[in-house]
Amino acid sequence: MSPAMSDAPFKSEFLQTLKARGHINQITHSAELDELAAGGPITAYIGFDATAASLHVGHLFSIMTLRRLQQTGHKPIVLMGGGTTKVGDPTDKEGQRPLLTEEQIQSNIDSIKEVFSRFLTFGDGPTDAVMVNNAEWLDRFGYVQFLRDYGVHFTVNRMLAFDSVKLRLEREQPMTFLEFNYMLMQSVDFLELERRYGCILQMGGSDQWGNIVNGVELIRRVDQKPAFGLTTPLLSTASGQKMGKTVGGAVWLNADMRSPYDYWQFWRNTEDADVGRFLRLFTDLPAEEIARLETLQGAEINEAKKVLANEATTLLHGADEAAKAAAAAQAAFEQGGLSADLPTHEVAAADLHAGVALAALAVDAGLAASKGEARRLAQGGGLRINDKAESDGNRVVTAADVVDGVVKLGAGKKKIVLVKPV
Repeated sequence: MSPAMSDAPFKSEFLQTLKARGHINQITHSAELDELAAGGPITAYIGFDATAASLHVGHLFSIMTLRRLQQTGHKPIVLMGGGTTKVGDPTDKEGQRPLLTEEQIQSNIDSIKEVFSRFLTFGDGPTDAVMVNNAEWLDRFGYVQFLRDYGVHFTVNRMLAFDSVKLRLEREQPMTFLEFNYMLMQSVDFLELERRYGCILQMGGSDQWGNIVNGVELIRRVDQKPAFGLTTPLLSTASGQKMGKTVGGAVWLNADMRSPYDYWQFWRNTEDADVGRFLRLFTDLPAEEIARLETLQGAEINEAKKVLANEATTLLHGADEAAKAAAAAQAAFEQGGLSADLPTHEVAAADLHAGVALAALAVDAGLAASKGEARRLAQGGGLRINDKAESDGNRVVTAADVVDGVVKLGAGKKKIVLVKPV
């Protein structure tokens, strides 16, 4: 199925908002979906597999898409992949994901689900969000029953033509039969949600287009009911870097895995060319204010970045945490001081007494990806101890460097960690 998107302006506030904010890549049956969305509340879902204890910024695009859905008067379903996580989505992967136990998956779901309440209103109302676990139906299927009920609607020829499968085969990388079944399971998810909740729309990243189209066609073929798919663009920064990847690793959404301060700093470090786009995607600021902010040039663009950081952090962690992060950043960078809200890296007091190489400490504190990178950063004047540049990555940091109970370790212009002996 090719994306049948009309060139005519959308009637529904939902699709108008998604288009204006930059959320639309492809849509099936766009005129029909637009008509339904303009006529009253529709129900739509996005699925999230529980492969880690937290979602990351890469998932935030999808969460904000559900938020736009609810803000424009429609009902979001958050589908947790308690069943599909046992298989692992092969889309855009070079190898099979590690298989998790049921206990690990449930623990991840329990850890993940609280984040959604920051962005969506849950309840029993017609536009209130609901959270569902696809293990409810996938776990009850017998193998033969699943194949008889749904396998007949899919051809291997078509499945082999999907980019996610072709890429693995072209690279001669193994793709297990377990993974091959994922696209069937995702289609069955859509069918079950249509039958249980009247869900007519599945949304997801553009890499999910083939899987989404399968579900649309399954519902239209089996239940003869309207069903639609919508994908968002794959997101990368202006320099081509995958969204949410940093030297310190993934930008997790859970506060216990990435502090509100570090989260604020991630947005504050946005590339100049991305500010306007990210304000539209990841904040609720009105279009007129975003238009004003993205016209700022030179040093003034930093004010727009602070607005982005404040707004994005407020959505996830609340206004108080955003204010504390902004104040800590001002104290650390603009006033050269310390703040209790700066991220902290603990080291054994005995190790610091013996001495730790600066490069190694920078890696451990998440300021560099490797010792080699840390040494190069130091040679370029980018590593600092207590606000003083250190050009030698092998320089030994000791207890003598502790000031007011910590060593203030900095990298580049905007990263600071307080190294605390314990």
